[in-house]
Amino acid sequence: MLETALIIEKVAPYFLILKAFIIQFWWIVPPFLLYPQLKFYFTLYMAIVWVGDKSREGIVLEIKIPHELTRPVKAMENVMNSIWGSYDPPKDWRASYFEGKSILKTSFEIAGIDGVPHFYIRIPKSNRKLIESAIYSQYPEVEIVEVPDYTKQVPMDIPNSEWDLWGTDFEFVKPDIYPIKTYEQFFEEKPDTPSEEKRIDPLSSLFETISRTSKGEQMWIQLTMWPITPKENDYVGRGKEEVNKLVNRNKKEGFVSIVEDFFNLLFTGKMAEPAKEEQSILPPEMKLTSGERDVVSAIEKKVSKPCFQGFIRYIYLAKRDVFFGGAKGFGVSFFAQFATQNLNNLKPWGEVTTKIQAPDIFTARRLYLRKRDILDKYRNRDPSFDPYPVEGSMFTFSIEELATMYHFPGIDAVPSSALERIEMKKAAPPSTLPIE
Repeated sequence: MLETALIIEKVAPYFLILKAFIIQFWWIVPPFLLYPQLKFYFTLYMAIVWVGDKSREGIVLEIKIPHELTRPVKAMENVMNSIWGSYDPPKDWRASYFEGKSILKTSFEIAGIDGVPHFYIRIPKSNRKLIESAIYSQYPEVEIVEVPDYTKQVPMDIPNSEWDLWGTDFEFVKPDIYPIKTYEQFFEEKPDTPSEEKRIDPLSSLFETISRTSKGEQMWIQLTMWPITPKENDYVGRGKEEVNKLVNRNKKEGFVSIVEDFFNLLFTGKMAEPAKEEQSILPPEMKLTSGERDVVSAIEKKVSKPCFQGFIRYIYLAKRDVFFGGAKGFGVSFFAQFATQNLNNLKPWGEVTTKIQAPDIFTARRLYLRKRDILDKYRNRDPSFDPYPVEGSMFTFSIEELATMYHFPGIDAVPSSALERIEMKKAAPPSTLPIE
């Protein structure tokens, strides 16, 4: 006891010094701990200020499809390629942090309103000429008009006593370098003819579903994207890494090999003998099955194309007297068409789906807030974040994948009864028209 008292007596002054040090300098530590959050909110604020400039304010364009349209889906892939040309990242850290400059977003949207499908694109005003030129270069017959934002034509406070909604974001089942099913797998196209040879268009079922909804029901699909390169998201490197894993499928990872050697030594007292490598004149990729080669080829094809990063969202909203609970499956079934067992598929992302799994507390209130949040995110075309973007909220999509999910279908692929079309495009005024 005497020895313990002596030790405490000797150590006590050091604790007092440490206490005084903490009291004096505690404020130095929190900034380092909070740096990631502070950095995110600062750049977010600066980006909001930059995007809020009048020249970059968002506008909504509606694309009206003519009665006779015979362009293949490949044409929309070319459109997406041109839109990717809007890629204009901050030049350096000063432009990013102090000017707030960011890569501008483009939102490709399909909305069924009172049983009528519409094609919309929401863009920054500064990108209007680029977008219109990209579309007209491949679809000269369409008509593009600026319209009011359809998301603001319904009450702002949904859900309320008259309206209700169901919504979700979508996520990939596998890593996003695995592609989804694309248009080449839905139908064959001949490059020397403008017509679609096999009329199995994934949009046909969506428009048929929309045409069967009644007045007071709305279905919204949103694909919000911005162009990227491997500088922002190293999808090319991730794709090559995944291909190498698939090609060298029998090669043990270093850590796995170390763990196996440890347990062999622990239980048997012997180290595992190194496996003899098979001598073969065939390269590893030639030993893959046909299905594995298809997967490798699909990954390499995706990462070889220009890519966007973004998110996909679906909302069904309706007046309560016509609200159909089963409509939540309409959007899910539409995106299920792009699924393949050996590649990738999209599924509802549980983190933001408007459902609170019971048993839980404050279920009704949390469900209400989640519905309000997803509607607000849809209107602002913002990714889901809480309190900042989380893993799983944004993914990489190639121009081929985007063209498959969003394109202007021909009349043979989607009958006119399911999609409202214009008889003819309004002609532009003659170039010789005198101007005061």
